[in-house]
Amino acid sequence: MLTTPRALLFDLGGVLLDIDFGLAINAWAAYSALPETELARLFHFDREYRQHERGELDSAAYFAHLAARLQLSASPAQIEAGWNAIFVGEIAETAQLLQSARSRLPCYLLTNTNESHMRFWSARYPDLLPGFDAVFASHQLGLRKPEPTIFRHVLQTTGVAAADILFFDDTAENIEAAKRAGLQAVLVRSSVDVAEGLEAVGVI
Repeated sequence: MLTTPRALLFDLGGVLLDIDFGLAINAWAAYSALPETELARLFHFDREYRQHERGELDSAAYFAHLAARLQLSASPAQIEAGWNAIFVGEIAETAQLLQSARSRLPCYLLTNTNESHMRFWSARYPDLLPGFDAVFASHQLGLRKPEPTIFRHVLQTTGVAAADILFFDDTAENIEAAKRAGLQAVLVRSSVDVAEGLEAVGVI
């Protein structure tokens, strides 16, 4: 059972922003002799993807990796355009819930992201970041979910006890890692899960 938190922690993709990696595959298909189905099979969240999210691999190196793996005859700028095509839009219902919640409690953002994506979504959705008391981005920390160290970093930085944080994320693996770290956590499949979580603890 959830208890009243002292702070809220939100994931970005799948919670606040709707994302679709199929849109990247579709954009890259114009630059590859491979069929789109094969591009989708070849693209996955591999070691280089994780390194990119930790900031261990910069965008230029990661895009070169994608070009080789997907046989893309595209410039880095064209690959990046496809890479950033994944952002469908803001999830309006959750944005409204965040706006309401931040008047009651500190709100923090914890996202697995990378320099190119963060630059893009920060510019595309300029009202998003001001809604948070702090932003924890994987590529800036050198840590990513579900690694336990990233949750410890959030706790140390915010000074909030683990049991006093309510975390919303759309990935079961991240939710389980957060719970092992002592946080309260809600798996998000839609904005309804966010609303029900906030209602359960009396935030809205």
